[in-house]
Amino acid sequence: MAISRSADDLLASARRSLTEASIAATAGERYAAAHLAALRAAAAVLADRGRPATRRSRVLSVWVVLPQVAPELGEWATFFAAGARTRAAAEAGIDVVSHRQADDLVRDADIFLARVCELLGVPHQPAMGSALLHVG
Repeated sequence: MAISRSADDLLASARRSLTEASIAATAGERYAAAHLAALRAAAAVLADRGRPATRRSRVLSVWVVLPQVAPELGEWATFFAAGARTRAAAEAGIDVVSHRQADDLVRDADIFLARVCELLGVPHQPAMGSALLHVG
């Protein structure tokens, strides 16, 4: 099954973000890049499957829409939605995550990306950082 070009581009971007996360200099950078990788993977699902029809023109978070399009990813959506504010703080340079939390999110984002690839019927290409480089 072939996926749309935009979905394929988003998956490639998610892989790049995971690689960036694995070589990031700080825990905050690592966390933010890993969360962004998950966001891009989720966006790939929406790009491939489309958005549900709604009467509202209001912009909704990918984490709100994803369970409507792919219910099997609902728990992942809840998990990553919970980390959105932490990602924003980390991107702002605020010291909000430990090295352990950042490493855990990199692994979780990679597992999520693998699940998305499986769902879309494309091979998963693990990010360079399978063996995480520890920061700090």
